[in-house]
Amino acid sequence: MRVFLCLLVTVNLVWVQSAVAYEKTGHRVVAELAERYLSEVARNNIREILGNVSLAEVANWADEMKSNPDDYWRQANVYHYLNVPAGETFENTPRNPAGDVLSAYEEFMATLKSAEATRAEKEHALKFLVHIVGDMHQPMHFGHASDHGGNRVKVMWFEEVTDLHSVWDIFLIDKEKLSFTEWSNFLDKATPEQIIEYQKATPIDWIHEGLVMRDMVYAVGDRNFSWGYVYKYRPVIRQQLLKGGMRLAGVLNAVFAE
Repeated sequence: MRVFLCLLVTVNLVWVQSAVAYEKTGHRVVAELAERYLSEVARNNIREILGNVSLAEVANWADEMKSNPDDYWRQANVYHYLNVPAGETFENTPRNPAGDVLSAYEEFMATLKSAEATRAEKEHALKFLVHIVGDMHQPMHFGHASDHGGNRVKVMWFEEVTDLHSVWDIFLIDKEKLSFTEWSNFLDKATPEQIIEYQKATPIDWIHEGLVMRDMVYAVGDRNFSWGYVYKYRPVIRQQLLKGGMRLAGVLNAVFAE
């Protein structure tokens, strides 16, 4: 029994370390790709707000600040997702009056456009925006409220018990064993035509895309995920990271061009 408990603690510690590392990787990939496609005007404006700090460095700030005891950060947790029940559409689902990822996106975009906003307010908005554009390209951030966006849907990832949300936040990215710069280098092959097409989509389009993928992802079958699951969804996670990066660049180029 003592040996089993020791092994269990060891496995849990390994999982926690992996979760922290690779959950951050996806957001950094989106931010790094975006930074490569910033206009000179956007780059200069961002430098005035962040100084010499890269977008990848701030990409996880909105998650890291959840540990802040200030009431704002407890209330701002809803800014990372938008729940749509099974069988419903975004348009006919009542919005959370406390906010959601789309209302946060709109709020922070307005702050960045505002001539009255202070530098500190724009820094807060920019850091949050970089993060939530990534969230909006992870389909489980449009999951069901009843299972906390897949966090309560237990599955087997190879020989490890985890949940559906973590598979998409962490393990599909982790399986590649790449740093965020390696990921970015591998993905950074979009043609100019593809980039234009990605950037034409609005945030509402992102939500509709995410809901189509979400419904596919919720079809968990026997919940035993291994190499077949990786083979099926590796292209999807790669496409979402690339889309997120290109769209974040498009959003920032547009907001600072005005």
